[in-house]
Amino acid sequence: MLPNKIRGVARVDDRRVISGIIHVVKSGGRWVDAPACYGPRKTLYNRFMRWAAKGIWQEMFVTLAATGAPPAEVLIDSTHMKAHRSAGGGKGGRSRAIGISRGGRNSKLHALTDGQGRPLRFLLTGGNIADCRADDVLLDDLAPRTIVLADNAYDTNAIRELIERQGAVPNIPSKANRRWKSCFSRSLYKGRNAVERIFCRLKDYRRIATRYDKLATNFLGAIYLVAAITWWL
Repeated sequence: MLPNKIRGVARVDDRRVISGIIHVVKSGGRWVDAPACYGPRKTLYNRFMRWAAKGIWQEMFVTLAATGAPPAEVLIDSTHMKAHRSAGGGKGGRSRAIGISRGGRNSKLHALTDGQGRPLRFLLTGGNIADCRADDVLLDDLAPRTIVLADNAYDTNAIRELIERQGAVPNIPSKANRRWKSCFSRSLYKGRNAVERIFCRLKDYRRIATRYDKLATNFLGAIYLVAAITWWL
């Protein structure tokens, strides 16, 4: 059994540290206000930052989401997260994924889920980016005969052609100004609300419902962590 201290440095219990990180993300509190039972506050902050920068939170989520067979249907949608004033002032411009829309300064999370609402992929952009701009990332590499459910914000020729080139089937309601209406099943479309439920579950964690992180890498890392815990573990 290892001693409590090695060369004068206290051992770090990884499970305790991760539990502390989850507590901060869920409560929405500052890192400095984390309960002492989770260990040094600086350790919590540094571990979260380093693992986000190295892509460990993302790798954990991707590995879990890749288990099992390809889904028979996928759902795509997006939601806004208000950017707190503490998220401002950083460098990086568009890479920080904060934009200005009618709701003020915010970020937009684009998500692809399976038919049960379990997340498969995420993309973080500024709040002023249109939903249809996320298609190249989220709708790439679909399995043949997969049914894609989306609202009419994704009713563009480019998205429909991208889906059909992969042998998948778009089930997207047509916009009012589209001259030729595409085939659309209302009964299948009723299941699209499952993607809305994932956003509600993610936003139960207050540091996701409101963005406090300056860097998009850190904010997206928290989203990957919560998605892995809430839906796949």
